[in-house]
Amino acid sequence: MAPITGRVKWFDATRGFGFLVSDEIEGDILLHFSVLRDHGRRSVPEGATVECVPVRLERGLQAKRVLSIDLSTALPQAPRSAMPAGERSNRKALADAAGAFEPVEVKWFNRVRGYGFLMRIEDDSGADVFVHMETVRDAHLNELQPGQRLRARIAPSGKGLTAVEIQSDGHSPG
Repeated sequence: MAPITGRVKWFDATRGFGFLVSDEIEGDILLHFSVLRDHGRRSVPEGATVECVPVRLERGLQAKRVLSIDLSTALPQAPRSAMPAGERSNRKALADAAGAFEPVEVKWFNRVRGYGFLMRIEDDSGADVFVHMETVRDAHLNELQPGQRLRARIAPSGKGLTAVEIQSDGHSPG
């Protein structure tokens, strides 16, 4: 196949793979850490631009060879292990203030931006519930789709309602 240019949708350095999206080709392109070695990398940040040669395999598209990596388009990465103590205590305080799990539906979620909003299913107030990427990662969920049903523990925060813990309820959107 001809070389394509795509942006890193997400990349999990622990698992050693992620996905690219491109306007030039239909479907996500699997990006395995092994094809990054020639560039002295084991991972790439979300939003980075990658030029690669894709190959169509039985399970879908995969980057066979990476030609270039442009980190200037990457999103700023907040250090995970360097979370200030104040933020850690705020997360703990929010978790302590959260209610029991309740049914919610994904309104929208943008993995690249790192956040989205949920809606309470049994509440007609229409109040949005903020959900952060860290909460999604903690739940071991790869992606949230509009209409997807979840269960969430929700707490009031300084900026409105926040989901402090989520879990899948087994229903897919649609």
